Amino acid sequence: MARRTRMFLTFPGIVVVCLHLLGGSMETANEVDPYKILGVTKSASQAEIKKVYKRLVREWHPDKNKNEGAEDMFIKITKSYEILSNEEKRTNYDRYGQTDDTQPYGHGHYGHRHDHFYFDESFFHFPFNNKGNREFADSKYALHFNQYVNDVVPDSYKRPYLIKITSDWCFSCIHIEPVWKEVVLELEALGVGIGVVDVGYERRLANHLGAHRTPSILGVINGKVTFFHYAVVKEHLRQFVEDLLPQRLVEKVTDRNDFQFLNSWHEQNKPHVLLFDQVPVVPLLYKLTAFAYKDYVQFGYVDQGLSETANLLKQFNINTYAPTMLVFKESTDKPADIIQAKGMKKQIIDEFITNNKFLLVPRLVNQKLFDELCPVKQFHRRRKYCVLLITGDEESYTIGNQAFLTFASTNTLEVVRFAYVYQRLQQSLCDILLKTKDSTPPPPQVFILERRNPAGKVLYKEVAGGWNGTDEDKQRLLDELERLQKDPSILNYDAMLPELNNEFASMFLIRWIYTAYDYISEILDDILHNNWREMMPLLSLIFSALFILFGTVVVQAFSDSSEDGKSKPKAKEGTKAENGSPGSSSTSSRPPKKNFVEVTELTDITYTSNLVKLRPGHMNVVLVLTDATKNVLLSKFAKEVYSFTGSLTLHFSFLNMDKHSAWMETLLEFAQDAMQIDTEEDDCARHKIDYTGYVLALNGHKKYLCLFKPVYTGEEGGSSEEEGPGGATGGGKRSRSGSRDDHPPRRSTPRSRSTATLQIHHKLDRLGLWMERLMEGTLPRYYIPGWPGLDKITGPK
Repeated sequence: MARRTRMFLTFPGIVVVCLHLLGGSMETANEVDPYKILGVTKSASQAEIKKVYKRLVREWHPDKNKNEGAEDMFIKITKSYEILSNEEKRTNYDRYGQTDDTQPYGHGHYGHRHDHFYFDESFFHFPFNNKGNREFADSKYALHFNQYVNDVVPDSYKRPYLIKITSDWCFSCIHIEPVWKEVVLELEALGVGIGVVDVGYERRLANHLGAHRTPSILGVINGKVTFFHYAVVKEHLRQFVEDLLPQRLVEKVTDRNDFQFLNSWHEQNKPHVLLFDQVPVVPLLYKLTAFAYKDYVQFGYVDQGLSETANLLKQFNINTYAPTMLVFKESTDKPADIIQAKGMKKQIIDEFITNNKFLLVPRLVNQKLFDELCPVKQFHRRRKYCVLLITGDEESYTIGNQAFLTFASTNTLEVVRFAYVYQRLQQSLCDILLKTKDSTPPPPQVFILERRNPAGKVLYKEVAGGWNGTDEDKQRLLDELERLQKDPSILNYDAMLPELNNEFASMFLIRWIYTAYDYISEILDDILHNNWREMMPLLSLIFSALFILFGTVVVQAFSDSSEDGKSKPKAKEGTKAENGSPGSSSTSSRPPKKNFVEVTELTDITYTSNLVKLRPGHMNVVLVLTDATKNVLLSKFAKEVYSFTGSLTLHFSFLNMDKHSAWMETLLEFAQDAMQIDTEEDDCARHKIDYTGYVLALNGHKKYLCLFKPVYTGEEGGSSEEEGPGGATGGGKRSRSGSRDDHPPRRSTPRSRSTATLQIHHKLDRLGLWMERLMEGTLPRYYIPGWPGLDKITGPK
């Protein structure tokens, strides 16, 4: 009875609460009506809704609209469009006032529907789509497209970035949020850049990064994007960031290689830093520091727990109870600076490295180093002077170079930096300062410089007497520096210095190999880890290309075998071929479409269309003949070119020398190389050249020709089948040479007539081989400035 009483007593309270929540939520639902927000009616079409949405988005985008409520209004517009653009969601909203999978948007007091009742969101403590929660967690790291391109990408060459891709309606993002927050707190303190991209607001940036799913986590280093494909666990994310860093950033140093490591300062032109610690693995903080300062300092790590490092610990008197960092410059026996602390923080290490990132006397190996050592003068109190020694890398310069280093180590002036260059490696810079005109290397010389602008203008003074490293040289340089402190005007020369050569620039081949390796690694990574649904378009493209290639090879193989089987019977029939039949010596990629050869006479009427305005890629093959040789040559010409009539880019014509002999001579005069024709006649007995049987391949668009010169082979094999006048007809403007089945045998002629006909007939014996070379493009080409007019150059009949 008591239990029933308690239930009865609490029931009114539940009813009141539910009615209160219901009333508030119904009011909220009316406030967020997507039709009212977009300003459209319930009968509006999708095209109208989309048009209004685009206009409102441009108007209320937070980057363009700086009003206080612009961001909230933008969110409402986006969510309203998501509902109305989806027919299923729109139908559910029209029926029930809300969609099943759509949560309220805007401020945190908006409710959500459950079993036809609206409950306040705070009643369930749902974290998604809560603007206040999102601002607290991710707004600090929110990235925009311009910010990513202008800030993150350049900065990724100094530190890696870990970026999360999320959205307001991502349920899976809620599960990884605790791990993400913990990892961010740890890695950000170590120097890792953090970013968050909300797909709802930065769709362009998400597409640029290649992130098509939420949640996604990716890393950016050296401008390259790498996706995280493992379970979202703190250890996995930490290892992912560590794997982003290049290999061999930090060298393991023991008693065996310490001398080699420290003495490489001269070749690398960098200070060397040694970190002593008791952990066997290089700490991530130290790796990140090495990546940030990789252009300035070489890093090494000493594991104090190894027996192979006992001599190093003893030599430098290392305290094993706390991490110790030593920096070495030109001296390898004594560190230039030292720091030791139990909780070594990033800020302490950065300050330590920044104060020691240059040698005492570094070599100028590129323009970047020159700009940092000798900055441009900005105002009077920040004058910076650079004492530059121009020397050589031979052994004879060693004493002077060492003396210059000794002098620089005693310098106490903060406004003076010392540096040197090798004349052989920075020739253009040295020639301007030394003002040398011959190739003889001058003795070492010291200059005092002050840079005036980034373009390369400097004021300088040469220290008289050269530099041999003697006490007198040191005293002269010291006097000049003291004078400079009192009177900067002693720098009485000015010059424009060129940009320095990058002595450490890698070869083009090496850079190409590294780039190719990065692309291949990225492709393999995508294949191994990407969703197969996303890979389907790529796989479909690859298999389609392979199928087409395989099908082409199979079809070509079968077609070649069938052509080989038919070639033998065609060769046997070739000796009996009549006009227009294919010759045994010619092949073509396309079979002939007709059983005859269409040959057009080249006259003043057909000249323009068949040559001058011939389409690009097309050629006109022109046979040169006379009235007397017309029938015989056309018959042989048709037989030789028949197998090439399948080509759509070849046209066939003939030119009558009895009508247009002057045009032929003028054309060959333009192409002077084609006029190298051997003749055996003397100058006094020289006759006019006979062009009968010549064949010209004319390219009207590119203005060049290929020339076939007739060669009489003396073969008598075809004497039994002499062609007579009926082989091809050239009357009128068009002449057709029929196939061998269309023409009956000719009547016999007297022997003298037959012999002359036979010789003319054999002038085109090699034309088939010449046509094959023409199709292959291996014939010599004779270019002309322009085509001579056929109507103006006409010889007497």
